[in-house]
Amino acid sequence: LDVICVPGGSGVSQLIPDDDALAFLRRQASTARYVTSVCTGSLVLGAAGLLRGKRATTHWAFHELLEPLGAIAVKERVVRDGNVLTGGGITAGIDFALTLAAELIGDEAAQALQLQLEYAPAPPFDAGDPASAPPAVVETLRAQSAASLAERARIVAAAAAKL
Repeated sequence: LDVICVPGGSGVSQLIPDDDALAFLRRQASTARYVTSVCTGSLVLGAAGLLRGKRATTHWAFHELLEPLGAIAVKERVVRDGNVLTGGGITAGIDFALTLAAELIGDEAAQALQLQLEYAPAPPFDAGDPASAPPAVVETLRAQSAASLAERARIVAAAAAKL
C-alpha cells in the first residue's frame, strides 16, 4: 500500500470512537509508504495512535484537539513528519495533494498537475487564516463551530483516554 488517506468532514466524529475502524487504519498504516490525512481526518489518525510524537496539522477550528491525541500541533497548511503527511483545512487539501504528488511522482510531474489544475491561488480577501481574518469574522465562525468543537472535544477526550 503506497498511501492511506483519511479525509475530514462530518464522518470523523463517527470514526474516532470506532475501534474496528481504528484497528483497520493501524493495520493499513503499518505497511503504507505514506500515512496521510486532510482537514479533521488527522483527528482519526490521532485516535488510532498514529500521531504520537509526530508533528501534524488540521483545520484551524479544531487544531486544539491534536495535542490530547499525542500530536505536536503545527499551524501550517501541510506538515510532514517522517512518512506522516497531514493537510490543514479544506483548501489546504490542494497543497497537500501537490506535496504528496511530488513525493510519489516527482516535482516536475506535480508541477504539471498544478498547472493542469490552474492552481495559482489569489483569493479576493486576506481572511483565510484566523491570524489575518478580521476579528469579527473569526468570532462569528468560532461561534458557529462551537457546538461541533464541543462534540469533537468530548469524542477526542474519550479516544485520548484509550491511548
